[in-house]
Formats: sequence, C-alpha cells, structure tokens
Amino acid sequence: MQCVTKLAVGLHRDESGQDLIEYALIAALIALGSVLGMNAVANAINTAFNVISKKLSNAVS
Repeated sequence: MQCVTKLAVGLHRDESGQDLIEYALIAALIALGSVLGMNAVANAINTAFNVISKKLSNAVS
C-alpha cells in the first residue's frame, strides 16, 4: 500500500508534460481567434464589394 501511495504522490508532483499542454492550448486559442478573425474580415470584404458592385451597376444603367 505504501508503494501505491508513493507512486500517486510522485505522479501528482510530476509536471513534465505540463508545458507542452499549455503551449498546445495557447496554439489552439490563437488558431481559433485567427479563424474567427478571418471570417469577420471576409464578410466585411464581401459586403464592401457588394456595395461597390451595386453602385457601379446603378451608375452604368
């Protein structure tokens, strides 16, 4: 039983993979923010081109 307790305490104190997980979470948040930001920019560009297209169509006709 003492061996299991020592193993559990050792696993609790071991933080060797913690940095990797933190970096992966940060990278995932950056990727998600980039995708959402690109989507917003794409919608704004699409709206701007639609407005320009309508104005040019009205000017020609």
